[in-house]
Amino acid sequence: MAIRYIDEIEDLREKKVFMRVDFNVPLDENQNITEDTRIRAVLPTINYALDFNAKVILASHLGRPKGERKPKYSMAPAAKRLSRLLGKEVTLAPDCIGDDVEKIINAMKPGDVVMLENLRFYPGEEKNDENFARALADNCDIYVNDAFAVSHRAHASVEAITKFFPDVVAGFLMKNEMNYFEKAMKNPIRPLVAILGGAKVSGKLEVLENLCTKVDKIIIGGGMAFTFLKALGYNVGKSLVEEDLIETARKTYNKARENGIKFYLPVDCVVADQFNPEAETKVTTIQEIPEGWMALDIGPATVTLFAEALQNAKTIIWNGPMGVFEMDAFSRGTFAMVSAVANSYALTIVGGGDTDVAVHRAGEYAKISYISTGGGAFLELLEGKKLPGIKVLEENGTK
Repeated sequence: MAIRYIDEIEDLREKKVFMRVDFNVPLDENQNITEDTRIRAVLPTINYALDFNAKVILASHLGRPKGERKPKYSMAPAAKRLSRLLGKEVTLAPDCIGDDVEKIINAMKPGDVVMLENLRFYPGEEKNDENFARALADNCDIYVNDAFAVSHRAHASVEAITKFFPDVVAGFLMKNEMNYFEKAMKNPIRPLVAILGGAKVSGKLEVLENLCTKVDKIIIGGGMAFTFLKALGYNVGKSLVEEDLIETARKTYNKARENGIKFYLPVDCVVADQFNPEAETKVTTIQEIPEGWMALDIGPATVTLFAEALQNAKTIIWNGPMGVFEMDAFSRGTFAMVSAVANSYALTIVGGGDTDVAVHRAGEYAKISYISTGGGAFLELLEGKKLPGIKVLEENGTK
């Protein structure tokens, strides 16, 4: 079954639209938003509803309050930023359920926007509690999921809530996410290249397993590369290695090769004598990592190798940095790869999280075809899983 989207609803006019969004944005110590991409990403869906004079009720979580009401996790900063971006007042409700919220929603005028307080102030959200979901849905007419980044979670505002609406649809952000994913994985223009980085193999084993039957090339960087390199017999010093996954890494590597997939690993790296931005560093080949030193970035020869591997790519999927890019001494490999991907003649799709941050810091954001708003959700799609939030949209979108 196909997902229905908000522009397929026959009549939005003056309806009360409950919209699940993901405004889980980073804050500084003064509760100021430091990066608002996730808020900006849903503006098209909000504005579409407002064009029909709908009454828009926005629901999100922020941080991990673990079912308790904690002021530092209030949605107030998000409501304030959204108000500025929309150019109109966004009312912050004192809660997300209850009599006071009901009064505010019933008093809404066409074109009003209300932001509910943090959903995760209630344990029922993460427990997918139906009573909590019913309370959220009360007094609303239409459900819209435009929160791809949490759609891999079976939470009350994502899954259980869909039982209590006659109309269940997705927003334009979700539409973009699904369309680009299908372009990359269901019917890609080849060669299709997957770049995987980050610290650990363990978080991406299922991704690798799935990609071994779908892509033409796999490029591995970041800390996870050193589990593979050790599996191939290299001495990697004190570099991060998941010892219990060495045999699994070896089998994954061999499976890719047996399937005719070109598998690229670093040939040199930037090593340090300690995990510290002030550490002594040098560039060495993989064969010459000194005993007691650790690799924290890919080296210049590896950047050249990986960039060459991208030359004929028509579709590129990337998730995970090439090194500890938060420290300047170990950022060059990741930023060089951002440039190589951004300047390729390919459809380029970047997974959320750290990779998104790296693309922004490198100043190449505008050159990437699509940057996903979801880290975990993006990875689970790459694993071939059906996300709970997507599944209920397919099942309930036609009722």
